[in-house]
Amino acid sequence: MTDVLTTQPENRASTVIQPHWWPGVPALDRAVYEVDGRHHDVTAELDRPDGALAERMRTTFDAVGLVHVTHTGLTDHGDMRRLAKLVLDAEMTYEAGANPRGAIAPNVYEIGAPLSAALHYHHEMAYVGRSTSRVAFLAKAALPGRGATYVSDNLRATEAILATEFGRKLVELGVCYRRNLTDREAFAGREPIGVYNHWQQSLGTDDPAVAEAKAQRQGLQTSWGPDRLLQTRYYVSAFEYFPQLDRNVLFSSIADHFMWFDTWPLVSHLPPRERPLWMTFGDDSDFTDADLRTFVDVYDRFGSPIDWRAGDVAVICNYRFAHGRPGIDLAPGEARELGVLLGATFDRVGDLPGKW
Repeated sequence: MTDVLTTQPENRASTVIQPHWWPGVPALDRAVYEVDGRHHDVTAELDRPDGALAERMRTTFDAVGLVHVTHTGLTDHGDMRRLAKLVLDAEMTYEAGANPRGAIAPNVYEIGAPLSAALHYHHEMAYVGRSTSRVAFLAKAALPGRGATYVSDNLRATEAILATEFGRKLVELGVCYRRNLTDREAFAGREPIGVYNHWQQSLGTDDPAVAEAKAQRQGLQTSWGPDRLLQTRYYVSAFEYFPQLDRNVLFSSIADHFMWFDTWPLVSHLPPRERPLWMTFGDDSDFTDADLRTFVDVYDRFGSPIDWRAGDVAVICNYRFAHGRPGIDLAPGEARELGVLLGATFDRVGDLPGKW
């Protein structure tokens, strides 16, 4: 169950929700998704899609929707990318994303979030019309025993939420994702208080007309606010049809609500509707505190930790798993550095009739 902290700031829901990530016992036995690199000549097999390592990775991923390769001996993000590409069906360029991700190697991106911030369970790029089917994480520096990424079994989370009144309401009404993208020029020379991502970085252009056109191609409704604040809305199902299993699965979470920023430096002080993200039901009505607790609980109940070691590579199916992590504080001399690699894109279709 979630911890609930009572607060009463202006223009704010009455609770802050602290996720637990897992029930204390992994929902998934790591033996079914881990591949030990010590049983392979990893460096020699990086570019061999017909090799034994590639076959083992793909077989594991196809069966589980998750593969975690350990003890690789790799130290470079570029080599880890080559390993991940043995499973990734393609790579996408990160465009119209919410997080301010910078590139750290070709097609390898930063996490785009401060380590101190808790990142609620989420499905990558659920808030735009073109999402990604897979996401890979590449661990260049890690904190064994701390700093885990958590994955939640989304098939079980889907069944759990559909058994609730809130889940049935999500099916009926869908959701609306709202974003406030700040203007980089408006913050020139200013402390970035309240900034999550500038529209110039998110959409890869300095031209407002081009930015608006790119956003609209992603299915977003757009409007402009003060100081060239780009405001977007995206109305869509809270679920997504998963072709591999021929069923609808949950494809939304509290991570795209204002509570994403409850532990975010320079943003957490803002009233909810001034924060960069905000969600409602698809009829524009607000979630209740009970709704939000349910949203967090269904993912927490089916979570498992991925405990990183330097050189580890994990590829996650964006349909079958949500992912997130608690906030992390580094001691002197410590480092945690994960790169992100995004797989092939797909156009969101929402849920399909008869596929429950």
